[in-house]
Amino acid sequence: MNEDVQMQFEILEESLESSVDHLQQELIKLRAGKANPHMLSGISVENYGQRTPLNQVANVGTLDAQTIIVQPWDKNLISVIEKEIQKANLGFNPQNNGERIMINVPPLTEERRKEIFKFVKNEEENCKISIRSARREALDGFKKLKENGLSEDEQKRAEVKVQEEIDKYIKKVEEIIDEKEKEIMTV
Repeated sequence: MNEDVQMQFEILEESLESSVDHLQQELIKLRAGKANPHMLSGISVENYGQRTPLNQVANVGTLDAQTIIVQPWDKNLISVIEKEIQKANLGFNPQNNGERIMINVPPLTEERRKEIFKFVKNEEENCKISIRSARREALDGFKKLKENGLSEDEQKRAEVKVQEEIDKYIKKVEEIIDEKEKEIMTV
């Protein structure tokens, strides 16, 4: 295979992986009815004059399926962390016992589950748009390579291979979404 063609495939692969990784990162933050430390991954706190991610100033874990525990390494940060969790507007009511913060994750209502699933479907569509955009860029790259001497047969083979990759990643996205749907809709 031509080096330029190989490079186009590497760029395509990197773009597709990036799209799927972004989807997974967005979905991991969603509350799906049970406690998950990643629900707090977007929270940062003021620590020594700098904004620091929560997981860099405290242990974040789960006690059981309905409780998240935040244990700060510096006890002076407890009230700051508690305020940041409330400010994040995640629907949690953190409880501070002086040593750690406990967050009871309430079960989701049917309406909230549907609302979350709409967000999931929107993220799925955004990911698919990104994948189709990567396909278009790869195909455009092959057209330019054809203008610079790539044979038509090589271009057609590359286009078929691109579509196979796209199909594989679309299937991967759909599997991720199906799994998240089961997680969200299971009471």
